[in-house]
Amino acid sequence: MAKSISELHQKLESEKGIYTDFKKDMTYGEYLGLEKILSSQKRLSDHHDEMLFIIIHQVSELWMKLILHEMTAAIQAIEKGELHAAFKMLSRVSKTQTQIIQAWDVLSTLTPAEYLEFRDSLGRASGFQSYQYRLIEFALGYKSTHILTIYEKDPKVHEMLQQAHQAPSIYDVSIQALARAGFPINPELLNRDFSKTYGGDPTVAAAWKEVYRNVDQYWDLYELAEKLVDIEDWLQQWRFRHMKTVERIIGFKTGTGGSSGVNYLKQVLDHRFFPELWDLRTEL
Repeated sequence: MAKSISELHQKLESEKGIYTDFKKDMTYGEYLGLEKILSSQKRLSDHHDEMLFIIIHQVSELWMKLILHEMTAAIQAIEKGELHAAFKMLSRVSKTQTQIIQAWDVLSTLTPAEYLEFRDSLGRASGFQSYQYRLIEFALGYKSTHILTIYEKDPKVHEMLQQAHQAPSIYDVSIQALARAGFPINPELLNRDFSKTYGGDPTVAAAWKEVYRNVDQYWDLYELAEKLVDIEDWLQQWRFRHMKTVERIIGFKTGTGGSSGVNYLKQVLDHRFFPELWDLRTEL
């Protein structure tokens, strides 16, 4: 062991180009704003495991920020007909989703007895109130109106959510891409009220079926459809892991934010964002 440490020191000393004087230059920590990030874990109790609870949710919010960054750019790219650029962004969304899913595995190390020690400190605060998660739902096309009242306390966030609520989802712009490719899409869909959750349409179903039956002819649209299915698949896996983790820690208690907890999380598992892309798997 001593020899290994000595060898390591020798190797480090041989790296003559390593910069050590940062009196006038930006450091790694300054670039990332680590002082602000690492000082943001403020426990409201003296319980050891509250640190885990805070960090898991903060990390998840950071991953959601990246998902929104990529989803927003992908929607814009699809609107411009730049599908290949969108594919890269959507692939990154899927990879990011795998990371956010694994966060539940870490949180599940929290036992019911441990959580009860600091749960009351949360008051009515709840992950149910995550505005970034609502933005992701809106970007995917699930437009719940009543939920907006939660965010009236912060006018900036509320306005951002209202704009996203009325904007076309990634599925809306994908349907528009089908129309641009020459498919006879119901014209009412192309300029519909995007604040309403999309419920399906026979012309969209017929278009996607044609795409899947003629993959070589419509490769880009086929690839787009599969990227969308990837994202919905991973989101549903995230929802499932969320539901099971909550059940494991608090059972069927009411959530701190007033939701029915596990029962609510089970209900949302039944929602589909891109119905025609799932239905055609049976019909092909």
